[in-house]
Amino acid sequence: MSQPSDPILVIDDDLRMRQLLRDTLASAGFTAELCADGREAAQLLQSRSFNVILTDLQMPHFSGIEILEQALAANPDSMVVLVTGHGTVESAVEAIKKGAYDYIQKPFEPDELLLTVQRATEHARLRQENRRLQQQVAGCRGDELVGESPPLKKLKELIAQVAPFSTTVLINGETGTGKELAAKLIHKWSGRHKQPFLAINCGALPETLLESELFGHVKGAFTGADQDKPGLFETVDQGTLFLDEIDSMTLNFQVKLLRVLQEGTFLKVGGRQPCRADVRVIAASSRPLSEGVAAGSFRRDLFYRLNVVSLELPPLRQRREDIPLLAHHFLAKYNAKYDKQVQTIPAPVITRLLDHSWPGNVRELENAVERALLFCPGQELQAEHLPPLETGGEEAELHTTADDAKSLTMASMEKKLIIKALQRANGHRGKTAELLGISPASLWRKIKKYEINTPS
Repeated sequence: MSQPSDPILVIDDDLRMRQLLRDTLASAGFTAELCADGREAAQLLQSRSFNVILTDLQMPHFSGIEILEQALAANPDSMVVLVTGHGTVESAVEAIKKGAYDYIQKPFEPDELLLTVQRATEHARLRQENRRLQQQVAGCRGDELVGESPPLKKLKELIAQVAPFSTTVLINGETGTGKELAAKLIHKWSGRHKQPFLAINCGALPETLLESELFGHVKGAFTGADQDKPGLFETVDQGTLFLDEIDSMTLNFQVKLLRVLQEGTFLKVGGRQPCRADVRVIAASSRPLSEGVAAGSFRRDLFYRLNVVSLELPPLRQRREDIPLLAHHFLAKYNAKYDKQVQTIPAPVITRLLDHSWPGNVRELENAVERALLFCPGQELQAEHLPPLETGGEEAELHTTADDAKSLTMASMEKKLIIKALQRANGHRGKTAELLGISPASLWRKIKKYEINTPS
């Protein structure tokens, strides 16, 4: 068990119980600060906050409920665990409704206490991490590449090096990795940042329409051309033009683009006078252009002209450490868009996100968070709000077919999960609770609720 950075506050008016709690915590490497009653604890909480608090429910002067209220007022991230006797279980349940993390019933097993404290400690750290990520996200703009992983840091360093120069840049990366965001960042960090940035998906337009969009046309060039129209190269003069899916261009059109890149001149559709434009071109492709060169579908000379500087955008599976930050970034984005107040993403949900392979990369993650937020009724995102995500390893054993799912309720799924965890732990309740990520007390209540037979 890992030791928390701060001591655990233990409050009990019974000297022997305080010593028992202190010694049990010490056996697992935890340190404890002791208070003899609620009044003493209330005074201490005015000047200090604690991540985890163990408090008796019934005490002179101040009850455990009052300690709970003061503790959460001082530090909303505090995890308060009530230690209660048989006659006060209902009051402990009421305390949980008011924000207590859990309760432990006297007499308790040392393992039960330690597992509950460990879970409370981890939950407090998770809340702090959520808060840190929210603060970090608050400093991110919507048009920036979000992440602090080594691959993304290296990419940003390369962008910072190449951005000040007007050379062409070729961005390679799978669909959904953020190629347009990388292009925008290059423009933002360049000397052209005060001029326009425009993006066009070359694969979405037929050749004739693409030529008109990029180079413009003159009046009478084709049916319906009743006036001159400037193209993007004119509109973005002195700025940056991002050409996505450039590999979809025909060989004929590639010749015209090469002329612009080499000479800075182009002809409007139907025009005869060359036009000049000073435009920085950033191109992107979801598959290596070298493959198109080898297949004869992409011009070698255009490839060399575009490939002066090449940037590779890492897929999300290669920078998994960015997933929590990205998830919080999208949570903040869609909270604002839909006027929602979802505050946290708990550890099991983060684990679920980390386990997915994300073939659709950042775009798929964004869609998953948006969907989860829309279906979330409270302030904490839950795994059930996520779209179906494939996972590997032992979790695959828990997957059901679509037909099976129709006949299952959340309660029956939870019961199946508890039974499977009990089997894996050979009936050991402490290990079962640890596998499920809940306290032994919570496990005991669920076993009773679902009438699950366990070894005595």
